[in-house]
Amino acid sequence: MNILAMDTSNQLLGIALLRDGQLIGEVTTNLRKNHSVRLMPAINQLLQEVNMTPQDLDKIIVAKGPGSYTGVRIGLTTAKSMAWALGIPVTGVSSLEALAWQGRFFNASICPFFDARRGLVYTGLYQSQTNGLALAAAEQNVLMEDWLQRLAATRRTILFLSPDMDKHQELIQTYLGDQAVIPDGPFHMANPSHLALAGSYKEPDNLHMLTPNYLRLAEAEAKWLEKEQATYD
Repeated sequence: MNILAMDTSNQLLGIALLRDGQLIGEVTTNLRKNHSVRLMPAINQLLQEVNMTPQDLDKIIVAKGPGSYTGVRIGLTTAKSMAWALGIPVTGVSSLEALAWQGRFFNASICPFFDARRGLVYTGLYQSQTNGLALAAAEQNVLMEDWLQRLAATRRTILFLSPDMDKHQELIQTYLGDQAVIPDGPFHMANPSHLALAGSYKEPDNLHMLTPNYLRLAEAEAKWLEKEQATYD
């Protein structure tokens, strides 16, 4: 089976091709550039490098968020459009779960997170299991200080993974001290081949029902709903 995986849910752009579970090609960049003009050219180039065409693909896996609203939409729209045109299944995977795979063989809890501004993070808690990862605490949009207090109370060793580590490392160490394990830089970037593996353990999604996993409303939408609610109160 030939699997194409793509991740544009954050600043990193990642694409991977797996054939029968083996990685045959991968592209990863971590640059502040527009994913919308780079994703398809990168996919086409990677396919050409490994002597494949889109018609050779059997499945598409995409990171569905949380993360950048625009980035998530670009990835999902591309993945769903390709899957529909090619008549193949598509599977969405949480971007937090994809990042957590960086610590799959760490014998403790794994906490991936993305900065959500104003002291908030998108996060969850994962644990390794035979076939990938299991969710130990639900993904959520939460104040980092509240989340760290809860984690500290567990008295567990926890591996933290995030491309936004520089914004929160001091706070993590303040609340968890030796409970916190923070690896070196490259471990904090989601690997698209891990995304492909994570998706290979999941059933395909209904093409028309696959939607972004924002974990919270976009700010403009949230304000609109507040205004509408006030109208009826």
